[in-house]
Amino acid sequence: MPSPDLRHRLFDAGFRAIAGSGADRWLKGIARGSGLILTFHHVDPEPAKAYAPNAILTITPDFLDEVLLTLEAKGFDVVGLDSVPERLARPTSDKPFAVLTFDDGYRDNARYAVPILRRHRVPWTLFVTSDFTEGRGRLWWIELERAIGRLDRVRVTLDGAVSLDLPAATADEKTAAFATLYRRLRTGPEERLLATIAELCDEAGIGAGRVADELCLTRQELRSLAADPDLTIGAHTIAHPMLAKYDEDRVRWEIGEGRARIEQIIGRPVRHLSYPVGDPTSAGGREFGIARELGFDTAVTTRPGHLFPGHVDHLHALPRVSANGLHQSRAALGALLSGVPFLAWNRGRRLNVV
Repeated sequence: MPSPDLRHRLFDAGFRAIAGSGADRWLKGIARGSGLILTFHHVDPEPAKAYAPNAILTITPDFLDEVLLTLEAKGFDVVGLDSVPERLARPTSDKPFAVLTFDDGYRDNARYAVPILRRHRVPWTLFVTSDFTEGRGRLWWIELERAIGRLDRVRVTLDGAVSLDLPAATADEKTAAFATLYRRLRTGPEERLLATIAELCDEAGIGAGRVADELCLTRQELRSLAADPDLTIGAHTIAHPMLAKYDEDRVRWEIGEGRARIEQIIGRPVRHLSYPVGDPTSAGGREFGIARELGFDTAVTTRPGHLFPGHVDHLHALPRVSANGLHQSRAALGALLSGVPFLAWNRGRRLNVV
């Protein structure tokens, strides 16, 4: 498996090749869908440090502004998530549409993204994890980054058998240690992942479970933000679990109760869901069916791709296009909006819903 740094260099090369060849223009007719749903997480002006494995989740306010200017220049209608079913069922315009979604419920969205979104007068959706609004919950990917950032060596034993002893004295070593441990932990049960990261946090002296209180919107902040008429609040479960790793009762509780708690905070119905992590190892057919049975209008994944008319029959398995913080360039943005990278990624399929 190529290193994360190599993968990102390959992505950059691909984006430049698409832009340089003009493929984002002459292939968009077959590659671009009726629309797309863009995914964001953090919006922060601070530059990434040498060791920043979660930088993929952060874009700058300037790049968010660039995204909105580019959507306008390329003729996209920016619409709310409520409009997606009708836009797919009854295409009325040759103009493509774009939906803006932000996951987890970070405070930096209110501080840095909202002024830009309001200046452009565009609708947007914020998917909120209810535990995070209570200052609880485990943003384990950030905990892992911070723990490794404080340690010179990472030693863990997985399931009492597999031991890892990884150097972590330099930024490069820390980045490699994060990638190795992240990959190994993601393949196993989430209970093991959370327990292992909690142990590393204790060793690093940073106590697990404190990140949400620092980084995420409180109940009162969310309630105030929800007054914005351009904002749709969506559900993102209670504790942000990888749902496919749990039994059906837990999945129904996470999705249904997570929605109920957000509705109690904002005082209005929540009609849209974002699956935590959202890749095929975290949400699949069972989860799609549960979201539909619980009455959500739409549910979004992180499976990459544009929206096509056929997605009207799969509104609980919608793909999204991630704004990756390591690829904040016009070439990358143009390629993603054209749909061309997803021709290869999805092997020519327009729908990836199983």
